[in-house]
Amino acid sequence: MSGLSFRDTPRPADAELVRKLAQESGGFSSRDIEIAVELVQERLARGLAASGYHFLFAEEGSDPRGYACYGPIPLTAASWDLYWIAVPKNVQGNGVGRRLMAEVERQAKAFGAKHVYIDTSGRADYARSQAFYKAAGYRLAANLPDFYAPGDAKLIFAKGL
Repeated sequence: MSGLSFRDTPRPADAELVRKLAQESGGFSSRDIEIAVELVQERLARGLAASGYHFLFAEEGSDPRGYACYGPIPLTAASWDLYWIAVPKNVQGNGVGRRLMAEVERQAKAFGAKHVYIDTSGRADYARSQAFYKAAGYRLAANLPDFYAPGDAKLIFAKGL
């Protein structure tokens, strides 16, 4: 993946690209994917300043390899959320996610972020995502039992920039 480049301005076709990347990454429900698509549509309709949604698309040549959506948390001085990061299964394990995460952090810091937070499920089928966040230097900051459903905790990972 040495030819990986990043694009931070979404285009109209990116709503369907996000749908495809999220589906191919595995682990997201159909409702999750619809929300991911809605965030692209909101950014396109309202712009960056009004929506607050930053996007980063990882591409190798013209081939999409993954994407992330992140932005400032309202009512905070310098805390940001990573809302989505998705890399298709056939690309996972090649460093795309790590490079995407590092670029998200770099850009967020350039916009003034001091901390990045990531919410995810505590279910066993999210263990790979949890391990990815830990490997990227995030620590488990909170565990909210039964948040999403009985037996499905909300885990909040955090990292200072």
